Amino acid sequence: MTASTVAVIGALIFGWAVLSGALARRNVTGPLVFAAAGYLLCNPDWGPVPVDIETASIHVVAEAALALVLFSDAARVNLRELRSDIGLPVRLLGIGLPLSVILGGVLAAALLLDLPWALAGFLGAALAPTDAALSVQVINDKRIPMRIRRGLNVESGLNDGIATPIVTVMLAIAASQLGIVSESPSYEAGFALRDLVVGAAVGAAIGIGGAATIAFAARRGWTASAGRRLAALALAFSAYTVAIAIDGNGFIAAFVAGIAFGATLADEVTELDRAEELPELGGELLALVVWFLFGAALLPAAFSLLDVRIAAYALLSLTVVRMIPVFLCTIRSGLDRPTTMFIAWFGPRGLASVVFALLAFEMLGENSTATNKAVAALTFTVLLSIVLHGFTAGPGGRRYVQLEAEAHPSDAAPRARSLRFIRGAEREGGAAA
Repeated sequence: MTASTVAVIGALIFGWAVLSGALARRNVTGPLVFAAAGYLLCNPDWGPVPVDIETASIHVVAEAALALVLFSDAARVNLRELRSDIGLPVRLLGIGLPLSVILGGVLAAALLLDLPWALAGFLGAALAPTDAALSVQVINDKRIPMRIRRGLNVESGLNDGIATPIVTVMLAIAASQLGIVSESPSYEAGFALRDLVVGAAVGAAIGIGGAATIAFAARRGWTASAGRRLAALALAFSAYTVAIAIDGNGFIAAFVAGIAFGATLADEVTELDRAEELPELGGELLALVVWFLFGAALLPAAFSLLDVRIAAYALLSLTVVRMIPVFLCTIRSGLDRPTTMFIAWFGPRGLASVVFALLAFEMLGENSTATNKAVAALTFTVLLSIVLHGFTAGPGGRRYVQLEAEAHPSDAAPRARSLRFIRGAEREGGAAA
């Protein structure tokens, strides 16, 4: 990235930080703002700010952002609290996610002709993870039952890490099918699986060892609060970079390190509970940069390849590929129809899918028609998700509360009081702003 690109991104981040509250009340999300800005300012046909997708810094920023997000999301999962509501996340991750990967891959093979089966599988896996950041209003809406919000939050926090091994293996096989490497597909898949095992081992060791060290130092008063947060940030980067240095999977290392880190600190004092705050903020900052680069580098290429099949795949990916697995995995779960529909719709695609697209270019190159078509379908799906899920998060949450009140009249009075209270708070907040 050039100095002018960095300057533009810095100005956009400042502007977003100042206006984020006002924009959020109008259902305008950060990913939407930064993707639109990247597309308008860096478009190769008219944009004044040049961006080259092959630039190494773009891949570094995107991968660092995902590593931080994986670490912080995994570290935030409170395993103790999750035990009481474990059923819904287990259904979504253990049944719904694999079904989404399979259905998305089969649909890609059927609609996007000339795709090798491994590349179709990659597309299904890359678009299976959800991103709660695109519907944060839903996650933070206290009118929605905690069980549902926690289930969606845990799903989005863990499915990136679960999908990463599938993405890695599918890309390794696709490389062989496209003739990019000389080894057999089985060898490439085996090599990718070795990377995953190494990454998991590195992540577990760094997460447990780092958390134990932080707790030990904190009990003796050696570490300040800011120091603990800085140490957590260093652990997230260390897990990723150490795994890469010894030919392991850095994303899996960051994900496993976050789980191990959070679990190890679970019994420590309260002031340690937010040690992952700095990695979380760092991930959010880098994510905004990635969304700008998404609009600058991926959107123009996707629009140049857009056709009816790609558009149809994007729409079906956001609806059928998400909804059917959710309906199937919630059978006999005790959830009513409005709740099931609500969960089925709010499965936005986000940062992980963008990073997987860049990873596909890194491993497969940009000279393959099949690769370009797959990445274009992925990019357009994410774009639709940014727009549709971003603008429907707030209204969708309000509509769900209304439907639940109608379905359960005995709870109508408490829900109405809660609704009036929150609307009053929103009005007071708007006046204060």
